[in-house]
Amino acid sequence: MQETFILPFLWLTLGAILTLFTFSFLYKDNPLYKFAEHLVVGVSAGYFVVLLFWTSLKPKLIDTVFYNFSNEWFYILPGILGILMWFRFSRKLAWVSRYPIAVYIGIGSGLAIPLNMQNFVNRQLSATMIPVGFGNWTDFWNIFIVIGVICGVIYFFFSKEHKGAFGAMAKVGIWVLMIGFGASFGFTVMARISLFVNRISFLIEDWLEIVTGSI
Repeated sequence: MQETFILPFLWLTLGAILTLFTFSFLYKDNPLYKFAEHLVVGVSAGYFVVLLFWTSLKPKLIDTVFYNFSNEWFYILPGILGILMWFRFSRKLAWVSRYPIAVYIGIGSGLAIPLNMQNFVNRQLSATMIPVGFGNWTDFWNIFIVIGVICGVIYFFFSKEHKGAFGAMAKVGIWVLMIGFGASFGFTVMARISLFVNRISFLIEDWLEIVTGSI
């Protein structure tokens, strides 16, 4: 019974100590914060190495090609490219790792560019192609969306001087952009605050309760 209590207590205490080390950055940069930061980066890197080995390298390359002897021999090519990346740690042969990295960046760009165009361009454009009118509140607010989009685009039109009605629409576009940036910034801040609240909740509800209960 005591062993089942000691092990969770030690893990919770370790998490509490590392949490306090991280909070120490609020005072100033210090060795305790750097230790916690480097520990998180190292543990994350090690975790993903093991995860990629058991979810990608072993089932798709080792088991498929060398154990099952299937016809999916093309898995050897990415395996070779992965091995060539390790030449990065050699001073004389570091240039070899540039080829698999170039292939990886090319494939990643080919996959990411159409996806980003679809998510951040095409869907944004289609979201502005909405019905406008005064039939209901939705159509009424759609008018503000269309006006905001047009004014925001006009602000980036620098071939014409921003004067008169054109300049007024550009100023409205600035307000629209600032509201959008403010909402994005507020969302980011709230996400960070939620992480902070989670760690405070861990210290008070999880760690402090088990400490006070053991006294």
